[in-house]
Amino acid sequence: MGVWKREWKSFLAVASVFLVCYYLPVGTQRFDNAVLEAFHLVKWYAQEHVLLCLVPAFFIAGAVGVFLSQASVMKYLGAGANKVLAYGVAAVSGTILAVCSCTILPLFSGIYRMGAGLGPACAFLYSGPAINVLAIVLTARILGLELGVARTVGAVIFSVVVGLLMHLIFRREEEAKVAAQAIMPEPEVKRNLWQNGLYFASMVGILVFANWGKPQETVGLWASIYNVKWLVTAGCYLAFSVILSAWFGLKAWKSVVSVVAVGIAAYIYPGYPLIPFTVGSVALMIFTSTQKGELSDWFDTSWDFAKKILPLLLFGVFVAGALLGRVGNEGLIPSDWVAKSLGGNSLWANFFASFAGAFMYFATLTEVPILQGLIGSGMGKGPALALLLAGPALSLPSILVIQSVLGTKKTAVFVFLVIIMATISGMIYGNIFS
Repeated sequence: MGVWKREWKSFLAVASVFLVCYYLPVGTQRFDNAVLEAFHLVKWYAQEHVLLCLVPAFFIAGAVGVFLSQASVMKYLGAGANKVLAYGVAAVSGTILAVCSCTILPLFSGIYRMGAGLGPACAFLYSGPAINVLAIVLTARILGLELGVARTVGAVIFSVVVGLLMHLIFRREEEAKVAAQAIMPEPEVKRNLWQNGLYFASMVGILVFANWGKPQETVGLWASIYNVKWLVTAGCYLAFSVILSAWFGLKAWKSVVSVVAVGIAAYIYPGYPLIPFTVGSVALMIFTSTQKGELSDWFDTSWDFAKKILPLLLFGVFVAGALLGRVGNEGLIPSDWVAKSLGGNSLWANFFASFAGAFMYFATLTEVPILQGLIGSGMGKGPALALLLAGPALSLPSILVIQSVLGTKKTAVFVFLVIIMATISGMIYGNIFS
């Protein structure tokens, strides 16, 4: 009897795993297709997002931890910073960073670890993917001006409100953080603000222009930028290499070798810009990891973010693919269930849109064609806005990573606030414009 009391949990765990394996529905069309969709989505994510989105984001996050002084982060985004300044900066960050909910995670982790307050950090976490200029323009053009404006206004207000609520709910911890930060010594500043600014601007330029989406129209400003996106990206990389040598101690010959290697790769493979981009990334990894001092610390910090975040993201994308599939392909959850649950402007429809959006994975700009299809299937205007406010900012992969940074309690509260706020916003919008 004593053995049973000690081992009953282990027995239940083993028995549960056995029963799942025994009754695994292998051979049924929906299950087999869901598994295949999971692998398809992971493959697509690895090809489209890891190199172009996450690698630059990891390096930027590492740079925040090494080159940006903790005092600077706390001054503008800390728990004791001026609230108007802190939330203002966090709420409009997405207009610069055209990223999805996964790409923002390394940047969020970086500023939070460097002392940013919970409220401003959460506002930044939400606003990064939600206030995407390209996505908002595409929303207004395809889904209507009123929905585009509602998404813009809603996302800005949303990020501030969610951030303030997170701060108020966990204010005791934030007050303790302010007290601890107040006694920290002022760090030595090695570079001017404008030098650090140009350094980060060059990396953000690489991230933004390398991921500049192809517009539907072939003329106009967005199309013109798209046509030269890789030239601009190359220019940002060249400036980045010069800055590293001039102000950050990278040996000049290493910068020259990396730039020449990228140029050769671009010349040999003119139609495959991902190859020179990969060459530049690998060169940066090798040269920073083999040089002592700040640059080595930068690589170590960036790698630390990568090994903690990337496995969780890939696992989350796999699960999301198995449950919901890709656009136009079925997962375990039938798509017609989703479409039928989003009609009208009821509380349930708005809540379901917010809840589903919070766990679905939306790559940058893909939420617009998905919504276009759902609206064509009878989706109401309120649930459409609710999905736009909850979907791009959260996903199952991002929730897994946020939990590893904030802990289970804070993550659950953040997800709950996003879902409830999106539901309320959808109800208000639906009642006004239905």
